[in-house]
Amino acid sequence: MPNYRETVAITYDAARDAVRAAMEQAAAAGVVPVVTVVDPSMTMVAFGRADGATPHSVETSRRKANTAASTRRKTGWMQDSFAIELPLATGGLLTNIRGGSPLVFGGILAGGIGIAGGTPDQDAAVAEATLAAIGADPV
Repeated sequence: MPNYRETVAITYDAARDAVRAAMEQAAAAGVVPVVTVVDPSMTMVAFGRADGATPHSVETSRRKANTAASTRRKTGWMQDSFAIELPLATGGLLTNIRGGSPLVFGGILAGGIGIAGGTPDQDAAVAEATLAAIGADPV
């Protein structure tokens, strides 16, 4: 049995394209976004901040991307006290705010994307539109 495991991670080129697509989708929706793409280990691969985006959206987008990559689910699914306990237990690395989505290609998790800058519903819609624009699997 080997002493290592090979892992999959989104490429920089694909992450850059996802940021660009998300910025375009957000602008079309009237949102001034911040977009973060992370790999499955929650390491940032690409980032974009539109001119005029709110400062707190930088961290919010990253936490949404982290949560989507780590849980392999769209953000916003946590119920009851878990929605508070998980962010507290992870030192704020994760969040339950909608707008994060796992990046899955051909059934394989490659990372996560987090959109912040609009309402949670707007951010989630931009994330969904971005997945379609970049050819990711719907989740």
